Amino acid sequence: MVTMAVQVAGNAEVHIPLRINLQRVEARRKLRAFALAVPLLLFILITFIFPIARMMFDAVHDNTLLKLMPQTAAALSAWDGKDLPSEGAYAALAADLKHAWAQKTAGTIGKRINFELPGAASQVASSAREANALSTGPYKAALIEINPIWAQPEVWAVLKRGGSSYTPSYLLRSVDYQYGPDSQIVALPTDSAIFRDVFLRTFGISIGVTAITLLLGFPLAYLLATLPSRVSNLLMTLVVLPFWTSLLVRTTAWVVLLQSNGVVNDVLMTLHIISQPAELIFNRVGTIVAMTHIQLPLTLLPIYSVMKTISPNYVRAARSLGAGPFYGFWKVYFPQTIPGIAAGCLLTFILCLGYYLTPALVGGPSDQMIAYFIARYTNEELNWGMASALGAILLTATLLLYYVYNKLVGVDQLKMG
Repeated sequence: MVTMAVQVAGNAEVHIPLRINLQRVEARRKLRAFALAVPLLLFILITFIFPIARMMFDAVHDNTLLKLMPQTAAALSAWDGKDLPSEGAYAALAADLKHAWAQKTAGTIGKRINFELPGAASQVASSAREANALSTGPYKAALIEINPIWAQPEVWAVLKRGGSSYTPSYLLRSVDYQYGPDSQIVALPTDSAIFRDVFLRTFGISIGVTAITLLLGFPLAYLLATLPSRVSNLLMTLVVLPFWTSLLVRTTAWVVLLQSNGVVNDVLMTLHIISQPAELIFNRVGTIVAMTHIQLPLTLLPIYSVMKTISPNYVRAARSLGAGPFYGFWKVYFPQTIPGIAAGCLLTFILCLGYYLTPALVGGPSDQMIAYFIARYTNEELNWGMASALGAILLTATLLLYYVYNKLVGVDQLKMG
């Protein structure tokens, strides 16, 4: 066995096998490499993995009623849900309402119940105020007299479900379902069911923008890949030029261009294509046009990078064997561009799913995508559970799309450049 001699104290030599010494060197090398990667791993963990995990957790977690109404939750643990609860449950409710009034948490309780029973927030707050004056029972008749809401079994069903820290209510509401009076899952009324349409709209706009950017970007990428380098570099500079300005500036520019007295309408009227200004802004047209302009370079660049690696000799060989121009392009050249097409379309589609600013500025009320409602629940209504549920569904749809792509095309075929 090959060994290495190491001088130690007392002039004695210890012979270490070369294999062990190499293993130690390799271990130290891996440790140094890992130490260099630790900051990046921590950054990804803190800014990406942890927020997503917290979002998924908040989509199914809500301990508001359990924390603020513990006595009621305990009293309802044995309630069968068929009739109104016993006097003991009403006594526990009265005690929790008194404590909530003293701690100024009645509004929070009402807001949580109001999520499942619209209109209950003010009634819960007023009940807490009047229940604070109750000193002795019977509490059942007293609370019902204070507010008839406490004679409704569906309110008690909400309180019983609130005895658990985990709830599917937010996810159900995100797909236009809710709990019925008997705690069965039912569809929301038509006038309240909006999220299925919003998700369909989000996916529809994203698919449309992706298709348009592909139709516009593929020929341009082919032109850039086949032109001389001096010309293609100049044109590529024009393609990436929008990246030098912010998304807000680019979107606002389309507001100016597409308005009734904007440049686009003036040109169309000058050319006698239209006789009066067309409505191009604050509708679906403006949304798709602005999003297409923003996403076009992101679809084009992966396609262009793949086309640059395709040798023209392949098509020449096909032509020399008798293939026509279109047949040679379609059967020889186009299949080699599929990895770039898949990468560009996948990137554009996923980014379009999360668009918020552009539809808000150039779209109308019926053009807002799911990101608008996530922002609304986060910033205005402070309903983190609902915002997390909508985000979780969008993330699940994105992962499902990635899974389907991997099954049909293969993630190993994904090329970004």
